[in-house]
Amino acid sequence: MIQTSPPQSPIPQSDELLRIDTPENVNFAYEVVGIGTRFIACIIDTGLLTVALLVVNLTTFLLLDNLLEWAQAWAAGMAAILTFGLFWGYYIFFELMWSGQSPGKRWSGIRVIRRDGSPVTLTESIIRNLVRIVDFLPMGYGAGVITMFIHPQSCRLGDLAAGTLVVREQSDLTLDDLGEQPLPRLLTTPDVEERVEQWPVERLGDSDMALARAFLQRRHGLVDAHGLAGAILRRLLAKMERSEEEIGDMDRLSALAAIVNTRRAR
Repeated sequence: MIQTSPPQSPIPQSDELLRIDTPENVNFAYEVVGIGTRFIACIIDTGLLTVALLVVNLTTFLLLDNLLEWAQAWAAGMAAILTFGLFWGYYIFFELMWSGQSPGKRWSGIRVIRRDGSPVTLTESIIRNLVRIVDFLPMGYGAGVITMFIHPQSCRLGDLAAGTLVVREQSDLTLDDLGEQPLPRLLTTPDVEERVEQWPVERLGDSDMALARAFLQRRHGLVDAHGLAGAILRRLLAKMERSEEEIGDMDRLSALAAIVNTRRAR
């Protein structure tokens, strides 16, 4: 989740921030969730997994009385394999299919990522979930709970072994959502819009406008918003075949808003 800590949208004090600097000098801060949210997700996943295991074993038990002796052995073996697969593969399967989310994490709005901010891979998912059995010792996630209480980013032993974190998920923002939200014209000034009107903004495509609009709508949740605005503005200027010198002392946020407004007007 892209976050900063501006006065208008403070981050809960119980959570930590993982700050990441990209090669493009854009800073991202992921909100690392605490033990409470992870506990809720764990209850949901444990409940779903328990139900699945009960269904498999109860179905097998009911079938055994109606099968021949040789078929009973096969059914018991298949049930054992399926139970093993469910127990060890539940989290791995969903974390890979949903990019770091199990059903419980998805419902709770959290996600597993690598410490560098990239999506979790098969290797990390296998490691963190194999170590889950150690987290469970001596019972009821005793070791895992103690580790999460001690660790500043609420990591359990599996996270430490795999180099992963659990962060709060960012809500999706669609192009339709962006289209419904009016751009704040307070970002622009008459002189900036007058200068931008001289630029060939019609050369910019819908994807360029979507990028600019998404940035302007989310600017309060970004670290170094003006720096990122400058990077986006330079990209748009290159597509319009305009020199970066034309920006001059123009405010980058105002220039981006003026570009979007002018492009929409045309």
